Amino acid sequence: MIRLKTPKEKIVFEDLVHGKVETDSELLGDIVIAKGLDNPLYNLAAVIDDFEMQITHVIRGEDHISNTPKQILLYQALNLKIPQFAHIPLILGSDRSKLSKRHGAVSVNQYREEGYLPEAIINFIAFLGWNPGDNREIYSINQLIKDFSLKNCHKSAAVFNPQKLLWLNGFYIRQKNLTKLTELCIPYLIKAGLIKEIKDTEKLPPVFGQEPTGQKYLILETKEMTDSIAIEKMILLYQERLKILSEIADLTDFFFKKDLDYNPKLLKWKDADNDMILKALNLLEEKLSSVEESDWRKQTLLDLIGPEAEIFKDGNRGYLLWPLRAALSGKDASAGPFEIAEALGKDKTMERIVKAKELVAKG
Repeated sequence: MIRLKTPKEKIVFEDLVHGKVETDSELLGDIVIAKGLDNPLYNLAAVIDDFEMQITHVIRGEDHISNTPKQILLYQALNLKIPQFAHIPLILGSDRSKLSKRHGAVSVNQYREEGYLPEAIINFIAFLGWNPGDNREIYSINQLIKDFSLKNCHKSAAVFNPQKLLWLNGFYIRQKNLTKLTELCIPYLIKAGLIKEIKDTEKLPPVFGQEPTGQKYLILETKEMTDSIAIEKMILLYQERLKILSEIADLTDFFFKKDLDYNPKLLKWKDADNDMILKALNLLEEKLSSVEESDWRKQTLLDLIGPEAEIFKDGNRGYLLWPLRAALSGKDASAGPFEIAEALGKDKTMERIVKAKELVAKG
């Protein structure tokens, strides 16, 4: 063992977070700095490494504050310039115990794979132990660069709150340009096996009867073609409710499926029986079939079906609109029926209404 003979004196340094810190060197004893000539221990290695890299500020967790007096003694013994030290608060779980995987502590790469945006992660991490001095919670990278200061770091431990990260991520998703958000979501749709990117677009049929304006994709289950512009319409429906990008596949999978698998009871609104549901679906089929493909837009469909929903039964719109939404999505929660119908297009909308009628008839 190689030890550093510790002088009998107080070791004092100014921590950029904790202020003046004093340690009695007699409490340290003669510090072990190496196991042998070729085997330095942490404190000696850290001092030499920081000196070689010309480190001016050592910023680390407060659990290292006990190492700082030992390292200062080494700096002095080697006649090296002592850097400034800042010991920031540790991050604890929601139960204020040491942070672990059960609290959501995983690698940054895993968060990115799940669909957390870099700006949300940076914003979240910046506020773990730091505060700008006001009530602002949303900070861009440029704002952080401008306003961040070690002087505003807390002395007490920070608590890791995964729900706060989720909220921040949802906020940044809502701020995304739709084209960029679609670009970020498409890999999750590909991973879920819903679409496949087409590299060679020669001799492929036009999308929805028109030449595509974006990258082409093959819908795997239906073998139909779509493009990034069509997918944008689907993404737009869920931009407001999307919290992480990986959710997009489960939210929008019904757009890409040939047949929806759902219990016919899903079509039931309140006390509606099968006859009432069939009556609603027949009315929807009759009215919607009269709309020209060129007029197939949310507002047109709303103007046509909205008044019918008001008078269909007891003035309760749900008796007509719930079966429509359920028939188109096969889900108990989704975007509105007219938004879905516009994104699906007339042909698919009519097909799904007919299949819903068949399901009810069988039931």
